[in-house]
Amino acid sequence: MTTQAEPRRGGRGARQRIIDAAVELFYREGINATGVERLAAEASVSKRTLYQHFPSKTAVVKEYLRYIGQTVGDPVHPGEKAPRRSPRSRILGSFETPPSAGLMRGCPFHNAAVEAADGMPEVHDIVEAHKRSYIDAMTDLARQAGAANPKSMGHQLAILFEGAAAMSTSLNDPAPWTYARKAAQTLLDDAVGRASA
Repeated sequence: MTTQAEPRRGGRGARQRIIDAAVELFYREGINATGVERLAAEASVSKRTLYQHFPSKTAVVKEYLRYIGQTVGDPVHPGEKAPRRSPRSRILGSFETPPSAGLMRGCPFHNAAVEAADGMPEVHDIVEAHKRSYIDAMTDLARQAGAANPKSMGHQLAILFEGAAAMSTSLNDPAPWTYARKAAQTLLDDAVGRASA
């Protein structure tokens, strides 16, 4: 989940370097395992500078999640070519195996929800909003694809997606994505077939 190729250095752009370091460290090593000192060192800033940009580690975590939601990739709206793809193709595209260099780490939003537990309630709000938005987008795509019950289909697809992400992480194996895609195809065939019957 690396977001930049050039080494980080001091000077301008400290806020973005902090976010870039958070994207790398929080995802690869975990939110709780990454202390503020390590985050500052990786971003080539002092702790004082970090706290000038973010008043707390929770504030860094919140910005990390917002940044990921906007930049890393959205399987439902995967770029400018998405509108030219059919709704079915976009649904199935969300089940393509994510690129991985080494260990599979799963969904950063799910990981944040687990790590935040009761210690960062604001993080749960961001995660919940993201997941609800994903379900809504899947429901809308299911409706566009002609599903008989798009709301039910949207929830089923979201559960398949979450299951594939969790299982591939637990097993460190991309195979669950292949099985989830096949299950999504079956669900779509059944849902669209019932709608046209």
